[in-house]
Amino acid sequence: MSGSNIQIFVFVVVTAFIGLLTYLKCRGHGHSKASENKEYFLAGGGLTWIFVAGSITLTNLSTDQLVGMNGNQMALLAWWEFAAVAGLLILAKIFIPVYYHYGCTTTTELLEKRYKNKHIRAIIGLLFFLGSSLIFMPAVIYSGSLFMINMFDLDLPLMAVATTFALIGALYAIFGGLRAVAVSDTYSGVLLLVMAIVVVILALVAIDFDFSGIPADRLTLIGDSDSPLPWHTLLTGMIFIQTFYWSTNQTITQRAMAAPNVKEAQKGVYAAALIRFIIVPSIIVVPGIISYKLYGDINDAAYGTLVGDVLPNWLSGVFAAALAAAVLTTYNSNLNSATALYVCDIHEAYIDKSPKVARLGGIVTAILTVVSLLMVPLYAQAESIINLLQELYGLLSMPILSIFIVGLLFNNVNPYAGIIAVAFGVLLYAFFSFVHAPFALHYIHLMLVTLLACITVALCTNRLVFGQRAQWRGRLVD
Repeated sequence: MSGSNIQIFVFVVVTAFIGLLTYLKCRGHGHSKASENKEYFLAGGGLTWIFVAGSITLTNLSTDQLVGMNGNQMALLAWWEFAAVAGLLILAKIFIPVYYHYGCTTTTELLEKRYKNKHIRAIIGLLFFLGSSLIFMPAVIYSGSLFMINMFDLDLPLMAVATTFALIGALYAIFGGLRAVAVSDTYSGVLLLVMAIVVVILALVAIDFDFSGIPADRLTLIGDSDSPLPWHTLLTGMIFIQTFYWSTNQTITQRAMAAPNVKEAQKGVYAAALIRFIIVPSIIVVPGIISYKLYGDINDAAYGTLVGDVLPNWLSGVFAAALAAAVLTTYNSNLNSATALYVCDIHEAYIDKSPKVARLGGIVTAILTVVSLLMVPLYAQAESIINLLQELYGLLSMPILSIFIVGLLFNNVNPYAGIIAVAFGVLLYAFFSFVHAPFALHYIHLMLVTLLACITVALCTNRLVFGQRAQWRGRLVD
């Protein structure tokens, strides 16, 4: 059997085995009409801490991380993962108890209950919905397709591979629901983490553990002002970026809200944080640094090229299966979360209080699939996929986080003051990003500026326009 046939055979066997394990774990969990939303979007509240941890880990850790982070080919990017640990701890200790206290299905439901207004929930839900469809979903299928092409040296157009991923992912999302996604995430995640560690070890062997010849700026963890991640950004906007992503982003928090109780959810998040601290930093920077020594500056092609060279044929088939599963489950996770936001925050509030969730979800999934595919060519033009993701999501992240902070910390805030602040924040950060960055500040610094400006606008508008005086709560739950 030729090398390529071995790869394909192993890929098919491993992929089928993950699917079989997922089916065996999920069978017997039917959908009752009374809890259709909860079953479809929160796995019926039945995820144990193991599956919460596994799903959170793999939803975030996909090819956009492995390809994008390693594509920078420098150690600095490890700080994103170290900072993510802090974000996960904030989710566990602060936000999870609040979401469970208010019985939320979506993160934006918390806004409706705090501001006592369905429109604010719908608007923020729509922003999250657009973020998934225009930013995260096209990014993950682009990076996944790029990886497969580089690893196997495929003579196929990028869009052909991306379309395959998108169509399979759409079918999976329609028929699976969150339970199947979370279970598949966990099984695939174990395999992916093991294989990623193997890649690190084999890559180190390939250079005889010798990092000589690599420029110092590629190896340092202290970035200067001209680097992609200057050290001083860790002291300003970084922690708020992580708080937004891990604690208010529906795609992530949906897994934590799908546990049977607060304690089980917190155990899962703590486990995810431990994985992120011990394992993830090395697998998202070491291969990139080594690829710089071997191939030079090749950006997002670094990881796939290295993996294709250091893994034997049969192992590359296993790794391809793990990566393909990671792409599909990350894509599915965003599809499922975006569908939840549309169904729960918009459709049920304004169109039909009791929709047929499966049918409606299929329509939304189809639309999202087409839109995400149309966005792939734009990501193909980016020099660094991970830096582009952070800058684009900055348009939404700090304005949205500000409305959560104001809603949790203050009473008597008019919802329209919050909405005005969010609109102001989106325009402000767009100005910073595309027109003029004051004092040439790094975009992470500008995120903190945007957050503080949004909170100020919300409180001032509440007082001066709506005549309401915000009251400090001093607690997070009633």
